[in-house]
Amino acid sequence: MPENLSHLLGRKGLNNNLFEELGIAAQGNGTPNMERMEALRKEFLVGKSTVYGTTTFYDFLRPENQGKKVYICNGSACMTAATQTGLKDKISQHYSADEIGEMCCLGRCHENNAFHIGGKNFSGSDIHEITQIKSNALKSKEKYNVAQIGTPILTEKIQDLTNFYHLLKISLEKSPDELLNEIKTSGIRGRGGAGFAMGFKLESCKNTPSEDKFVVCNADEGDPGAYSDRYLLEEQPHKVLLGMILTGYIIGANWGVLYIRGEYPESVDIINDSIAFLRENHLIGDAILGSQFNFDFKVIKAMGAYICGEETALLSSIEGQRPEVRVRPPYPTQVGLFNMPTVDNNVESLANIPFILAEGGEKYAAIGSAKSSGTKLVSLDSHFNTPGIYEVDMGTPLSKVIEELGGGFKNKIKALHIGGPLGGLVPVAKINDLQLDFDSFAQQGFLLGHASVVSIPEDFPLVKYIEHLFQFTSHESCGKCFPCRLGSTRGYELFKKAQNEGYKIDKTLLTDLLETMEKGSLCALGGGLPLPIKNALMYFEEELKEYIN
Repeated sequence: MPENLSHLLGRKGLNNNLFEELGIAAQGNGTPNMERMEALRKEFLVGKSTVYGTTTFYDFLRPENQGKKVYICNGSACMTAATQTGLKDKISQHYSADEIGEMCCLGRCHENNAFHIGGKNFSGSDIHEITQIKSNALKSKEKYNVAQIGTPILTEKIQDLTNFYHLLKISLEKSPDELLNEIKTSGIRGRGGAGFAMGFKLESCKNTPSEDKFVVCNADEGDPGAYSDRYLLEEQPHKVLLGMILTGYIIGANWGVLYIRGEYPESVDIINDSIAFLRENHLIGDAILGSQFNFDFKVIKAMGAYICGEETALLSSIEGQRPEVRVRPPYPTQVGLFNMPTVDNNVESLANIPFILAEGGEKYAAIGSAKSSGTKLVSLDSHFNTPGIYEVDMGTPLSKVIEELGGGFKNKIKALHIGGPLGGLVPVAKINDLQLDFDSFAQQGFLLGHASVVSIPEDFPLVKYIEHLFQFTSHESCGKCFPCRLGSTRGYELFKKAQNEGYKIDKTLLTDLLETMEKGSLCALGGGLPLPIKNALMYFEEELKEYIN
């Protein structure tokens, strides 16, 4: 059935899709009304369950969202910074309880106090000027540090766009195979979490015969604590866009789809403006620069669902289906968006492509470590003296990032949650054992992921943080597989009960629960959650013994 739906929902093409229409229908009211949902059902020839199931899944579409005017960030970094209770108190002076909702991570982890009003994000000291914000008379004063150790591939500013896009002309004079060989030579691994070889993914899609193919930029990887994607979309949009165009040329795709977090409204606007520049300068469209290559973009604003960071759930979302994870194989490179071969890469992965093709795969491979080439963006939260986005060569000691770039901690920290909610929970005693690359983290029992850093202060109860992780997973689960859907809910209940009722969790039961989630879940949401929990049980046994037998 999902495969048939994918085909059906794709018959009108990208520029007329169900998901986007539902988002438009929700404007002004927070959720689509029943009359409009029924009209869309008839227009797209789908059942009521498809339209209603999609609508009720997303944070920004579901009926509970009706009447909301302001949203408070409930991400991990804001929670450990302990800013949101005071923030809500101040906002409650201007809005009723029914008008206040929540959003998951607004990407303002460097200064917290994060909230969303009127399609814009604010943080830090902005709350003190909420009256001006309400009247749309104030822009956010947000600012964060950007610096490098090593080679500035992603953070170096583009001085001349005409010269930058000369690479496109040069590349279109070469064969797709020549460009693919450079990608493979570079050894670049996807920056979204798993570290999968990017060249292999492109080759798989290129070799799959099809009249239509897609390049999808996964800009919905909303790991709390990570704001590197937002930096690239807003400060380096042309590196991302050119990376997508070149990827399209390599695999034979004519469409690039940017699926951007609804929590990043500024990113959506900047990307749309950048695409307009490309169109005005005839750098996209038909017969680009006199070649036989056609390519264009479609920007889709996501509606608040962490699971859409998983590539197959994202594809279902674009189609207008409920974003459930798909069973693999087949993989998206063979059967992807609308059942067509699709390359789905995250923002940082695609932004590396222009450098690789301009400088050569060998030069890129020489940067970083043997099995983790290139550079990595690191997001440091507000617990550092100099929080910000930092680019480092793969293999850089974690301690160097913390001390030289982050300026050390503002206060006493006991652990770092690195790589998002599914990343490893690193005790400060292990910092000197880690380097910023995939293999170093894996060998030590952690996960690099997005390389986002959420700091956990010494006085923050770890049992509360574990409860938060289970609750987050339970809320964000697509619900397709039992281990994730039920396992996360049971875990949340256990840790909540242990804190509030004097209940002691049976360690054998907890271990069994984690193993079931790890081995039985369809994707990394349920399968990855056990990692930080196991790290906590290993390194913070003394602190947790009050709650676990």
